[in-house]
Amino acid sequence: MARKPRAADGVYRVIDVIGTSTQSWEDAASNAVATASKSLRDLRIAEVSKLDVKIEDGKVVAYRCRVQLSFKYEP
Repeated sequence: MARKPRAADGVYRVIDVIGTSTQSWEDAASNAVATASKSLRDLRIAEVSKLDVKIEDGKVVAYRCRVQLSFKYEP
């Protein structure tokens, strides 16, 4: 008898996206997720893998956040 898949069964894909913000790393991460969710379905997990800032004239002008996004893979 075939086993019925559990809700947690499946295959997931992970991609890197970079969000930016002039306000904070939190906003940069939110921007990355919000933008990616417009073209990716069923986002599951977002993991921040790198934070950095853009500097101009000795001042921070932008926050950048590299986010690894996990979503269900559907061939």
